[in-house]
Amino acid sequence: MTLIETIQARRSCRTYDGRSLEGDAVAQWNRFLASNTEGPFGGGVRFRLLALDELGPEELSQVGTYGVIKDPRHFIIGAVATRPQAMEDFGYCMEKNILQATAGGLATCWLAGTFRRSGFARLMPLREGEVLPAVSPLGHAGESRSLTDRFFRFSAGSDKRKPWAELFFDGTPDTPLSPATAGPFATPLECVRLAPSASNKQPWRIVRVGEDYHFYLSRTPGYEKFGKDIQLQNMDMGIALCHFELSAKELGLNGAWRRDASRRAMGDWEYIVTWVTTP
Repeated sequence: MTLIETIQARRSCRTYDGRSLEGDAVAQWNRFLASNTEGPFGGGVRFRLLALDELGPEELSQVGTYGVIKDPRHFIIGAVATRPQAMEDFGYCMEKNILQATAGGLATCWLAGTFRRSGFARLMPLREGEVLPAVSPLGHAGESRSLTDRFFRFSAGSDKRKPWAELFFDGTPDTPLSPATAGPFATPLECVRLAPSASNKQPWRIVRVGEDYHFYLSRTPGYEKFGKDIQLQNMDMGIALCHFELSAKELGLNGAWRRDASRRAMGDWEYIVTWVTTP
């Protein structure tokens, strides 16, 4: 698959078939995770591939997903040093892991709230100043979804996405941006629209000004549940940045991320970063 096809194909999976990764897949994954450490705002992200078959009884008892995930054999667990935009960087890098798995025919599922954070953190383990924002199972999808899997997809509205007119704007938040007007960037924007987000809230808002795309966070009131260090919707913004950048580059649309010091919030929208288009 192309990267864009991978983004279109990605689905969250909560039911696995219990098989471990075959052959040299574990070594390949360890190499990939070791290379995936830097997001748009800097480094400090690191990951570990956790193989449940290699854990002793005491360690295995620390791994819990509250019944949400069935029969996984591996987890990708990650940590990031706390700093400004750390959650965006973590979301960006973790989503690269998710897309790498999808391209290889493996299943994943973002878990930020429905896992035993302290137990997984002991298996990382965390360095001073680090937090563990999210994990994902990694493996082969089961033949049929469990009742829990179907319930979560239904309750989150995972198969529904906001329309373009609610997400993308031309010049000001009063002027929706249409796919026709977006031209070659219609596909990267659509890849953002397809991105996963916590409870499918889709908090990204993008305003095109000239040839540049300004990314804003429209925070859901009362949604943050895990304190100042683990902000789920900032992670969601990192996922959006990942989809936009990777799909733009696949199409040969050059650009780079820049923080524009002159940019301010637009009403309740928090400014995050700008994609500056280059020749």
